[in-house]
Amino acid sequence: MSFSAPKLTTLLGIEVPLIVSPMFLVSNEAMVRAAVKAGATAALPAHNYRDIKDFKSVLAALRRDGVRPYGVNLITNKSNPYFKAQLDACVEAQVDFIITALGSPKPVMAKAKSAGIKVFCDVATFEHAQKALAFEPDALIVLNDEGGGHLGYERKEVLLPRLAAVTNVPLISAGGVGTGKGMAEVMRLGACGVSMGSRFIATHECGVSEAYKEACVQYGAKDIVVTKKVSGVPLTIINTPYAQQIGTEQTALESFLNKNKRLKKWLMTVKWLRSMKVLEQAAHGASYKTLWCAGTSIEHTHSIQSIQEIIDELKRDFEADRAASAL
Repeated sequence: MSFSAPKLTTLLGIEVPLIVSPMFLVSNEAMVRAAVKAGATAALPAHNYRDIKDFKSVLAALRRDGVRPYGVNLITNKSNPYFKAQLDACVEAQVDFIITALGSPKPVMAKAKSAGIKVFCDVATFEHAQKALAFEPDALIVLNDEGGGHLGYERKEVLLPRLAAVTNVPLISAGGVGTGKGMAEVMRLGACGVSMGSRFIATHECGVSEAYKEACVQYGAKDIVVTKKVSGVPLTIINTPYAQQIGTEQTALESFLNKNKRLKKWLMTVKWLRSMKVLEQAAHGASYKTLWCAGTSIEHTHSIQSIQEIIDELKRDFEADRAASAL
C-alpha cells in the first residue's frame, strides 16, 4: 500500500487536514471564512449561486479579504449551462482549488493548471478514479457509501486502500466521518485528509433554517435513509415523518421511465429541477413537507455550534488519536 502522497495540510498549506464539503443549498461565504480562520479549508458549490454576478461578487470579496485557501465545486457536465462562466470566474478570482463533479474534469484541467489552480476530482468507484487519474489531478475526493447527499457506492475501508495501492495522487476521503478519531482512521487507510459536510449543517454560520439545524441535532445515524424519490439517483435524507409518508422507492412508472434510454435524460433533468426546488424550500423554510439532506455523521452533532468550536474539537481528538497510535 502506498502512503507517499503529500498530506492535505502540505498540499494546501493548512493546519487541519479538513475540507468543509461544498453542500448544495447549505454552504455559504460565512462558512468558508470560518473554516479558513479555524485552520482548515472549505469549498463553495458554484451552483448555489443562480446569478453569475452574485457568484463573482462572493469570490471577489474572499480574494479582497485574503481568505485562503478555499475552493469551488464545479459541475462539469452538460446539465450545467453556466460552467464556462463559473470556470472563468474561478480563474479570475484565483481560487486555490476546484473540485470537479458529475462529469469529466478535462474541460477544467488546462485552464485551471495554467492559472496555478489545483484540481481535485470527485470519484465514486475504483473505475471512476482510474478514469480521473488519466487527467493528472492534484487529488481525488473519494466518495463512499456513507456520504451525505448524493453518495458513493463502495465502503471506505475497501476503496481507500485499493486506490492507495495503485497511485501516489493524494486521496481525500468523503463520507461517514464526523470525529477527529474518524479522521485519523481514514488517514491510516490511505487518505491524506477528509472532506466533511454534515457536521457543519448545525452551525451558527450556516444559513439554513433553524428547523434543519435542530433536525441534525435531534436525529442520528439510524435516521438516515437513502431515497431515489427525490432526484432519481440515491440521495441520503433524514427520515422525517414526511419522508416516511412518501417512501424511498420509485413508483413503477418512475422506474420504467428511468430505465428507458430515450426518456431517461429528459426525465432526470425534469426530476432534478423539481427536486432541487423541494430541497431549497426545505433548507430555508419549515413545513410538514420537509426533506433534509444529511449523512450519518450527524450522529456526532449534539448542539448548534460555531465552525471554530467543531474544528477545534476535531483537531484535538485527531491529534490525540494520532499520538496514541504512535505509542
